[in-house]
This record gives sequence, C-alpha cells and structure tokens, in this order.
Amino acid sequence: MTEAAAATAATRSATRLTGQQRKAIVAGSIGNTVEWVDWAVYSTLAPVFASQFFAKGEPAAALLSTLAVFAVGFVMRPIGGALLGAYADRHGRKKGLVLTIGLMAGAAFVIAICPTYEAIGIAAPVVLLLARLVQGFSAGGEFGSSSSFLVESAAPRRRAFAGSWQQVSVGAGALIASLMGFVLTSTLSEAAMQSWGWRLAFGIGGLLGLVGLWLRVGVEETESFRTASAQGRTARRNPVIGVFTEHPGAALRVAGITIAGTLTYYVWISYMPGYAHAATGIPLRDALLANTIAIAYFLCLLPFVALLSDRFGRKVTLLVFAAGFVVLAYPAFQLLALGGFWPLLVVELVGVTFLAGYSANCAVVMAEQFPAEVRSTGIGLPYALAVALFGGTAPYITTWMSTNGLGGFVWLYVATAALIGVAVYATMPETKGRELR
Repeated sequence: MTEAAAATAATRSATRLTGQQRKAIVAGSIGNTVEWVDWAVYSTLAPVFASQFFAKGEPAAALLSTLAVFAVGFVMRPIGGALLGAYADRHGRKKGLVLTIGLMAGAAFVIAICPTYEAIGIAAPVVLLLARLVQGFSAGGEFGSSSSFLVESAAPRRRAFAGSWQQVSVGAGALIASLMGFVLTSTLSEAAMQSWGWRLAFGIGGLLGLVGLWLRVGVEETESFRTASAQGRTARRNPVIGVFTEHPGAALRVAGITIAGTLTYYVWISYMPGYAHAATGIPLRDALLANTIAIAYFLCLLPFVALLSDRFGRKVTLLVFAAGFVVLAYPAFQLLALGGFWPLLVVELVGVTFLAGYSANCAVVMAEQFPAEVRSTGIGLPYALAVALFGGTAPYITTWMSTNGLGGFVWLYVATAALIGVAVYATMPETKGRELR
C-alpha cells in the first residue's frame, strides 16, 4: 500500500462510523429519548396539574409550589451524577443506563397514579416530591453515562457528531412531551385535562420508559470501557475521589461549560411555553405549538453544528452560542412581550439556533476532559451541580420575577449567564483532535 493510500484509509477509519458504531448510537439515542420524555412532561404540564397537588387558593402560588418541586428535583442530580456515574465507571455504561431508565420510568408511573391533595391531603405533594427526587437522581446519572457511551462509540473525528445525539435525544424527549401537551390540551377540555389528561401524559411516558429499558438491555458495552476494565483501571480508586484528586481542573471546567448552556436551555426549551403563557397571556396550546416547532428545528440542526465542531473545533462553536445570547437576550424578551404566536415562535427559533452551539458540543467536550475510568462521574457530577444551581432554578426564578413586577429584567438574567460562558469558552483548551484516553 502506498503512503497516499494508507493516509486515505486512515482518514476513512477516523471519520466513518462502522455498522456497530451506528447501531450503538441509534440504540443509545432512542433509550435516552424516552428517558427524557418522563423528565420533560413535568415542566410541560406544570401549569395544568399544579392545583391538583396543593391546597386550593391562589393559582400562581400553586404553580410556584409545583415549580419549587421541579427545582428540588435538581438537588438529587449531583447525587445521581456521583453515585450512578461511579456505578457506570465501575460496572459499565450499559448497566448504568439500564438502572437510570428504570428509575425514571418507575417514578413517572407513581406520579401518574398519585391521588390529589383533596383525596389524601399533604401526602399528595409529599409523594410528588419523592417521585421527582427519584427522577432527579436518575437524570443526574443519565447524562454522564449516556455521554460517555455515545462518545466512546464514535470514530475519532466524529466524536462531536456522535455526542450530539445525546442532546438530540434529550430534545426529542422534550419534543414528544411538548407534542403530547399540545395534543392533549387541544383535544380535551380544561376540566378533563386537570382531572385525568395530565395523568395520561405521565402514564405514556412511563410506558415509553419500558421500551427504552428493553433497548438498553440489548446494547453492547463500549470498547473504551472494556479496555479500561481489562487493564484494571476501573477498580483502582473510587471514581468520585479520582475526579477531584486527579482531575480537579477538568471537573471545574465542566461546571463552567454548563452554566450558560443549562440556563438558556431550560428557559428556551423546557419552560418558555409556560413562561410566555403566564407573562403575556398567550393560550397554552399556542405556546406549546411554537415550542414544538422550535424543538423540531433544533433537533435537525444539532448534528450539522456538531459536524462543524468536528471540523473547526469546540471553542469557536461554543463562543458563537454564548456571544449570540449576550446580543439576543434583550431584544428577544422585548419581542416576546408583544404577545401572540408569531413573536414567540421567532424568539424560540433564533434562540435555539444559537443554543445548538452548546448542545452539539457539551457531551463531547466534557467527555474529552477525562479518561475512561472516571469519565461518567467526571461528566455527570460537576455537570449536575451546575444544572442544579443554574438550570433547575431557572423556571422558578423567571416565573417569580414575572409575577413580582421584575419581568423586564429576565433578559439580564440570561445575558449574565451567557457572559460567563464567553469567559469560560474563550479560556479553555481546545480538545478537538485530542486522543480519547
């Protein structure tokens, strides 16, 4: 073989996904999608079922209480990132992913059948809280394990592309949840939605979780983990200790990478319909339709932005995202204040275009910070801490601001997080082309 032919073969090997790699990415993505349907249904339908779990009175107080439970669920995410991430680093990505989806689906079924406040009193919000804590625990372990699995299943020069499917599947979960909300609110009366329609959504989410469980049971373990395990590296030290004693800078960098991305993600993707409904009075079904269209566009965009990352690097695509939101935040909320379907749709579409720069990169850039024996924990724990502090509180803070006369300053909240992102992305090392250890 000539040198030119050898170089061509090496390039193909580094850029083309094998059949086994494609199968792993598809199976991992589908399982991840149904996991996140269960997580997203809560925030999508919070305005509908809020009054079912708390004492009747001021609707805004019930909604804020429901969103507080949403935020508290994020408290469990760092714990899940540590314990379930360590489990995946010790016993394999496959076993970790099977455990997380089982927990998420089980909690969704519990919420679906939980009696209302009128039926069992204070026990109703307690059950809701416990179920959400389990879902938070599951979500904390899911991100690190699924990111490790997808990136480790990729060709060397297609790691961002493979990793982007983690966020494609997360967005697909949000899309399905938003679509369910739109269909249910469009076909059922308000009384039916509050009585049993929201329960149907959680029940469907739980059933989809069982489908994801079946898919994950049949997937193969990654070669990267098998190699680390065969070399005895997975048994040397507790992964949580290993992350903070051997890779403290990388762990801090993961948290910094996450701040701007998670806050803007939860504002634009998860809670924008409810926020627009509460702040401008737009009908919820119209807000959910705009959200559904924006998410569908976002999902189509992510793999292409990831290919740009694989070619030009992680830093430049992340910087476009953060700088874009610094510029976008103020005019976006001014346009949103006009009310109506079309202003909301424009705001959502422009926002998710910039957001793709973060979501296409987050799994790969975090995975590239750590070796295999601590990768799931290294991604999951600092990511979950940042999400708990900045993502989980975003819906509550924005709703509180809008109901207390501070809605005009929500844009500043988003722009500040984006400025932090600009500082982090501009100073971090480029990891494109770095060998995945």
